[in-house]
Amino acid sequence: MAKKASGDKGSQKPERRLVAQNRKARHKYEILETLECGLVLVGSEVKSLRAGHCSLDEAYGRLKDGEVWLIGCNIPEYTEANRFNHNPTRPRKLLLHRREIRRFAARAMEKGLTLVPLEIYFKGSRAKVLMALARGKKLHDKRQAMKKAEAERAIRRAMFDRRS
Repeated sequence: MAKKASGDKGSQKPERRLVAQNRKARHKYEILETLECGLVLVGSEVKSLRAGHCSLDEAYGRLKDGEVWLIGCNIPEYTEANRFNHNPTRPRKLLLHRREIRRFAARAMEKGLTLVPLEIYFKGSRAKVLMALARGKKLHDKRQAMKKAEAERAIRRAMFDRRS
C-alpha cells in the first residue's frame, strides 16, 4: 500500500486558531443555529487579527442587497501599516453561498431573530467567522440559566468533596 505524500493537503484537517470570542452573546441570546462564514479582509486587517487584536462585543450581522455584512466588529489598526491602514469599524462582507444566504440569513428577517458573531478564528490561512442565528433572552430566561449553572456547580462541588 502506497503512503500519502507529506505535502498532501487532503490527509489532515487545517488547524483552527481562535482570535476573538463573543462571550456575552451566549448569555444575552438563545442560539438557534450556527454557520461558518468566510470574511473579506484587507492586508492590514489580517495582520492585526494574526496579532490577536479584535473585538466582537458590539458586532452583528445584517442582510443588505442579497449579501451578508458584519457590522460593528472592531479590528484595530495595524501599527506597521502606516498610511495603508484600514478603518477599524468598517462593515465587512461575509462569504456565503446563495443557498446559505436564503436559508440562514433570510430567517434573520423574522421578528425577534438576529445574526450574531460568536467567534473569529483562522482555519488554515483563512479568516472565518462563526455566525449564529439567535433570539434575545428575556430576563427570566437569564435568571433560569443562572440557577441551572449554580445547581450544576453545587453538584460538582459536592462530588469533589466526596472524593477527598
